[in-house]
Amino acid sequence: MMAKVKLVSHLFYRGRPNWMSEEKEEALKDVRLLVFLNHTSLFEPLFIRFAPWNFVWDIAHKVVVPGADVTLKRPMAGKVLKTLLPGCIPITRKPDESWQHFLSHVSHDVITAILPEGRMMRRDGLDKHGKPMTVRGGVAEILQRLKHGKMLFVYSGGLHHVQAPGERLPRLFKTLKANLEIVEIAQYKAYLHNLAGESFKDKVVADMNRRLKECVPSTVYPNNTLVHHK
Repeated sequence: MMAKVKLVSHLFYRGRPNWMSEEKEEALKDVRLLVFLNHTSLFEPLFIRFAPWNFVWDIAHKVVVPGADVTLKRPMAGKVLKTLLPGCIPITRKPDESWQHFLSHVSHDVITAILPEGRMMRRDGLDKHGKPMTVRGGVAEILQRLKHGKMLFVYSGGLHHVQAPGERLPRLFKTLKANLEIVEIAQYKAYLHNLAGESFKDKVVADMNRRLKECVPSTVYPNNTLVHHK
């Protein structure tokens, strides 16, 4: 199924990844955490077009990712997500036993993926409750369980021009934009420990919010509005 999505994405969409780190595709074999920033659409699996085939295989067979239980219960979207990502674990978006159950699956034997904003950005730049999009602290709890390996940041340029929340069908022949960056988990955690801040979680959230503002490429949305994230 993941291979089919990659082929469809290559057939109907354009775009190349922009690498921000010296390490690129050859380092993907060591990735243990994938952080996807700027969550705008349920069609974000289209970004798999940027991944080499061996990493697509790893994502299909080794990934664990938290998924909102309300989304996974939808007849169409939930079935598709579960088929694409068998390691998608339902959570309630609250600090309860569902989140702890997901954390119990985090290890160096799998690839953990997370969309740390925890909800999708609507066309007005806010979430569905009208609140600003910011990173939540769950990614810090994942990092605390990982001692080594690499972390892949995927900075999405957004997909409102392909499919915005509330729309049923995607638009074809659009350009996908994403910046990619690979960092060592141990080095990243050491960097955070040297920053000023009250707690490790606060430092992670502050850094992720900074990356959300500074590293996401600009995108032209359907109303011809150019959105600059920097």
